[in-house]
Amino acid sequence: MTPMTVTSHNHIFLGSEHDASERRVWAVIWLCGAMMVGEIVGGLLFGSIALVADGMHMSTHAGALLLAALAYTYARRHAEDERFCFGTGKVGDLAGFSSAIILAMIALLIGYEAVTRFFDPVPIHFNEAIPIAVLGLCVNVASAWLLAGGGHHHHGHAHGHSQGNDHAHDEAKLIETAHGLVQLDIFEDGVPPRFQLRALEVTALDDTPVLIEIVRPDGTRQTFAFENHGGLLESLDEIPEPHEFAARIQIGQRSYDLAFEEHAHDHAGHHRDNNMRAAVIHVMADAAVSVLVIVGLLLARAFGWLWMDPLAGIVGALVIASWSYGLIRDTGAILLDMTADRSLAANIRSAVESEGDELADLHLWRLGPGHLGAIVGVRTAADRGPEFYHARLSRFPALSHVTIEVDRLAA
Repeated sequence: MTPMTVTSHNHIFLGSEHDASERRVWAVIWLCGAMMVGEIVGGLLFGSIALVADGMHMSTHAGALLLAALAYTYARRHAEDERFCFGTGKVGDLAGFSSAIILAMIALLIGYEAVTRFFDPVPIHFNEAIPIAVLGLCVNVASAWLLAGGGHHHHGHAHGHSQGNDHAHDEAKLIETAHGLVQLDIFEDGVPPRFQLRALEVTALDDTPVLIEIVRPDGTRQTFAFENHGGLLESLDEIPEPHEFAARIQIGQRSYDLAFEEHAHDHAGHHRDNNMRAAVIHVMADAAVSVLVIVGLLLARAFGWLWMDPLAGIVGALVIASWSYGLIRDTGAILLDMTADRSLAANIRSAVESEGDELADLHLWRLGPGHLGAIVGVRTAADRGPEFYHARLSRFPALSHVTIEVDRLAA
């Protein structure tokens, strides 16, 4: 009989900032609602159709944000509803996808109106239009500030990179040597992990013999030689998972003792809140259009270039369409349960197969911001149960729901 277990857990897969994000979106809705009422009432009292029109535009802006707010509220209230097999973490992605469709439609309408005005220009009331555009920009800046948490930003931990490498590293080790300060780290980002050693000070390491011996907690030893990769030295052999061991590195005639501890990488895609992202894009899109409109109106008034106004509209439509496409692509992939992170999938494979087992099947998908689900099938000739592989994968904190099936092969 094939052993199979599922990690014990609840099914609440909401983002860590869910409640705070919900409050911020509602605050922006109240701001936009007050602005909308003020513009419409002011326009009717003072006979400004432009002010009324901008107030109506603000109502569509508030409506899009209302979609995000309701998604937060619904996901929170139904987080423990048993009808949702994997919780309500994807409600925000569904709302983000819907907002992206709305953004695409707005881009089409702006583009259509702009092209129409190229061929059929309309009179522009600069004295009303410019202040309204400036006022709209101010509201969008205030909205962006509120959505960002009132200036209180939450930063993740990132590792520094040198020589322009935009890749993930395990924790870097700085070593004071006779050749100057050097940095040793483990390089892995969708590629097999290897040691990398680079000089941080003037003296290079090109002709310096380097050797590393690692000792794992079970006493297993392994030695790594290095080769030059143009500006850094890299180990010839891959480093098997897990990356938890004592290491002695020999640089020239001297040796240095180090300790590596296994830790998981923080992939931005795991934690991205696409519902908040959609709300921010709505605000940014409106702000971008406001800036372009202001520039176009100022140039049109100063030089008589009436074509600048529709040109600004076309550029704004293209910018919004680009943001909309990115949001549709990312949220659509989540809703269709595409593999959430290929780099993490590769690391899971390395962790499972590090002692000769075979990863027979792997499904990795997103359950909500910061939460991934995984179904793992393993073939092994060893006497190992699912608990062994749960322990192997426990160092990946993004895995919130893991099902493991073990198929024991005949000896």
